[in-house]
Amino acid sequence: MSNISTEHATNISIPCRVVKHSIGEACVPNNPKRLIVISHRALLSHALTLGVKPIGSNANTLEDLKGKYLREQSFLGEKVEGIQQVGLPDNPNLEKILLLKPDLILAWEASKTIYPLLSQIAPTVLIPFDMPDWKDHFNLVAEILGKEAVAQQAWEQYYKRIEELKAALGDRYENRTISVASTSPSNNYVLVKNSFSGSILDDVGLQRPAAQDVINPDRGIFNISEERLDILDGDFLFLLYTYDYGEMETYQRLKKKPIWKQLKAVKNNQVFLVDFWTWTWNDPSAANAVIDDLYKYLVNTP
Repeated sequence: MSNISTEHATNISIPCRVVKHSIGEACVPNNPKRLIVISHRALLSHALTLGVKPIGSNANTLEDLKGKYLREQSFLGEKVEGIQQVGLPDNPNLEKILLLKPDLILAWEASKTIYPLLSQIAPTVLIPFDMPDWKDHFNLVAEILGKEAVAQQAWEQYYKRIEELKAALGDRYENRTISVASTSPSNNYVLVKNSFSGSILDDVGLQRPAAQDVINPDRGIFNISEERLDILDGDFLFLLYTYDYGEMETYQRLKKKPIWKQLKAVKNNQVFLVDFWTWTWNDPSAANAVIDDLYKYLVNTP
């Protein structure tokens, strides 16, 4: 549970709601026009999904969102156009933020060291970096922004698509397992049931390999040695990669290994390359893109 709460303010010249967070409180405008997000990428995506376009963000994915994806564009598409870069995730640029004259700043709790400075620029709400359920995190941001109705529409769309996908899949995958994994020079790993993509597969009713059909605080099993690549195996293997971190080179190297060739998904030609960022984004917009991939590879592929 979050320790953020909201209440209506009184005697305030600008209509706003008092939002209490971990180290203070802020009077959040009822309809913020000049939002800045100081955060990991998901907070940026939450705002966009809720129909509030930030004027600035320090997410290091702003440039990546414009091209470095398996798709021609990321799932956010042109929504990020015009958002100003205000530093990097670990180093927001306070001067740039000040010049943009925000009326609200949303920031991860990791920004608490600069919270006194941020709160002098504009009302600032600190948001937990991590919550057990990504859906709760989205709902929290919706509550802070006063966009609960928009959030409800996003969830209605999500669950409608889940039900449609279930119907399209039928019983074809009733006894088949879906693995979600990544390989890189420094880390081979799988994502488990309570990860972002794992929760979507669970909502659809798709089964996971036994090793991945678990819940753990890390949401994954990491640092898997090449001798234990069987943990990656399933009837179908969704392999996550980006263009930047050596995943493709590692994948090409592993393909030559005898143990890789013994994986069921490999032998049956059921290994699908999907975008890392999309499958780990923790946002309803990304969830819809994951559903698109499931249609592409499990429904439309013979």
